[in-house]
Amino acid sequence: MQMSDQKEIAADPATVYAALLTPEVLQACVPGAQEVTGTPEEGFEASVTQKVGPVKATFKGQVILSDLVENEKLTIRGEGKGGAAGFAKGGATVTLAPSETGTLLSYDVDAKVGGKLAQLGSRIIDGFAKKMADQFFANLQAHLAPEPAESGDGEAAGEGEKKGWFSKVTGRG
Repeated sequence: MQMSDQKEIAADPATVYAALLTPEVLQACVPGAQEVTGTPEEGFEASVTQKVGPVKATFKGQVILSDLVENEKLTIRGEGKGGAAGFAKGGATVTLAPSETGTLLSYDVDAKVGGKLAQLGSRIIDGFAKKMADQFFANLQAHLAPEPAESGDGEAAGEGEKKGWFSKVTGRG
């Protein structure tokens, strides 16, 4: 599976870059993350529980960061195993560029799944991956700028309708 997209984040590139290297921020932003530990230098270990179609599993895996260019770019490679559900592995190149409203974050993902997950079909997997990415960036935006409602941007207002799940994911508990 390959996926590319761009997201506008209402924070400067240095803030976004630092957030992407912080285990506590990653745990708060990755949907289903139970635990994220480690450092950018040594890599991260994560435990994430997700349901993809009829398959629900807890994936445990490692994430390695490389090609780090401070406040501009990083490469993420990772692999997670979910027991009988299968595995997921892949990587992403993330670039950050200053924009009028903060940072334009671009990413290119290349991932593979195996086991029961692979049997679900590419349409389900691709849709799930897009949903996970959208949730991650919505969570990141909320973490970095908790009250973006004053932007007055029509596009941001339109996205508000998609955030019914948002209060459940980011509850202050």
